[in-house]
Amino acid sequence: MLLPPTVTPRAFARLAQINATQADHPRALRVAVEGGGCSGFQYDLKLEETPADDDIVIEAEGQKVLIDPVSLPFLENATIDFTEELIGARFVVQNPNATASCGCGISFSM
Repeated sequence: MLLPPTVTPRAFARLAQINATQADHPRALRVAVEGGGCSGFQYDLKLEETPADDDIVIEAEGQKVLIDPVSLPFLENATIDFTEELIGARFVVQNPNATASCGCGISFSM
């Protein structure tokens, strides 16, 4: 059985901040893996209102992170976090399954 990724309290806290401005339409963070990017695969992170029927839902502090079943094997043992740096703030995926990644942190290979 595949284990879903870990979502840090910092990521859930940022999602709660985003949803505080969207109280009438709270959104979940979808984390998906798609083919493409400069290393073969890329992360697709976006906000969605409704999970799909077959999504894996990770929930804490009233917030949800959605993973589709096709992406789950690529995200096993990964950590979804939120970081704030001089170049900007963003959700990031720390993936121990990735054998290489590009400088942007969005593209990786396995």
